[in-house]
Amino acid sequence: MSRRLSRSQDGRPAAPVRIVHLGLGNFFRAHTAMYTEQAPDADAWGIAAFTGRSYAMAETMEAQDGLYTLVVQNPEGNDYQVISSVVATHPGPDVEQLLTYFRDPQVAIITSTVTEAGYVRTSGGGLDVDHDGVKADVEALKGGDLASVTTVPGKFVAGLVARREADAGGITFVPCDNVPDSGHMVETVVRDLAGLVDDSLLEWVDANVSFVTTMVDRITPGVTDEVREAVEADTGVEDPAAVATEPFTEWVLAGEFKNGRPAWDEAGATFVDDIVPHELRKLWLLNGSHSLMAYAATIVGRPTVYEAISDPTVAGWVNDWWDVAAKHLPLPAEEIADYREALLERFGNPRMKDALARIAADGSQKIPIRIVPALNAERADGGEPIGAERAVAAWVLHLRGLGAPVNDARGDEVTSLAEGTLEEAVVRVCDYLSIADAGARSSILTLAQELEAAAA
Repeated sequence: MSRRLSRSQDGRPAAPVRIVHLGLGNFFRAHTAMYTEQAPDADAWGIAAFTGRSYAMAETMEAQDGLYTLVVQNPEGNDYQVISSVVATHPGPDVEQLLTYFRDPQVAIITSTVTEAGYVRTSGGGLDVDHDGVKADVEALKGGDLASVTTVPGKFVAGLVARREADAGGITFVPCDNVPDSGHMVETVVRDLAGLVDDSLLEWVDANVSFVTTMVDRITPGVTDEVREAVEADTGVEDPAAVATEPFTEWVLAGEFKNGRPAWDEAGATFVDDIVPHELRKLWLLNGSHSLMAYAATIVGRPTVYEAISDPTVAGWVNDWWDVAAKHLPLPAEEIADYREALLERFGNPRMKDALARIAADGSQKIPIRIVPALNAERADGGEPIGAERAVAAWVLHLRGLGAPVNDARGDEVTSLAEGTLEEAVVRVCDYLSIADAGARSSILTLAQELEAAAA
């Protein structure tokens, strides 16, 4: 007979809360929480995690003392590990509890995985001050109603106001989303919002708050019934909070910690002075190929990463994109080649059922940073970046209803770009993405026509 996880039988005693995380999703539990669990000083660094859109996981994990099973899906079989680092879970709207943590001098780090859209930025990278939620947060913060904020930047600033009032000392933000220069991104939206609320807060931030940039990498598909059934069959535990992931994992960090950190470096994380080459390698080669497959491969009926990369045509498209990206990465050619080979091995793991429809979400935030920079750079050099242009062409068709369904924070805005004739759609999308080169626009139209014909 199966049982549920509990600390008395399965996990370490709960550590004191010193890290607060926003975004209690699969990736966080397969990555950041895992590194904390494997740090030699894990018993001093407990994590309190808040859900995002769904409240259910907070309740599920609370029922089993914050524990969950990490399922590493090796090609030859599963490995199982019970993760104990999450010691408290809360629904995302519980801002009062979040403020309580910010007021606690023991809390030293705020981590987050809320996707690019969650930081409520404009296309230029600053805080979207015209966003209704941001406007409401500004009024709430000015009125001292800290617990009424709803956006992620609003929660960050409300927390900092509460921490300053409590004289609780320094704190560090460590965003763990797939965004270049993520520390600067969070610092920008925090400072933009703080400046709208209270100029004096900016001076306190300068003295007491740091922002660490990270590069994160671990493929973490949605959990299936098959995974949960395997956990129960192999371990005797019924675990609705189980998370499946691949064997590979990487975490690179750059920046200062104001109030200490776990010994993540002894758990496999890497600390560097210059994170840009690591960010671009992962963002373009891994995430860029993911986006390409999410839009192009689903058009031709390949719903998962494994099925896509197993199709010689799609694999050729991926290599076309990598050829473009490789020319503009500030890394040795041998390192890029090794990384490409490793990605093919990772994508080809038949036990990783990573759905491309999930990866396709929020393309408006992803295509501009994963594909367009290399595309424009190659065109500026006089080249013809077919691999990059095919990704844009596939995104145009995605917005027109082909392949994976549209699930985008800017869905109404970007789907309207793709209305009318295909040629009109390409022009508007290229304008949106700042792709001005006439040759690129012509190529994108031709590639979109070819993909559209392949879907018919």
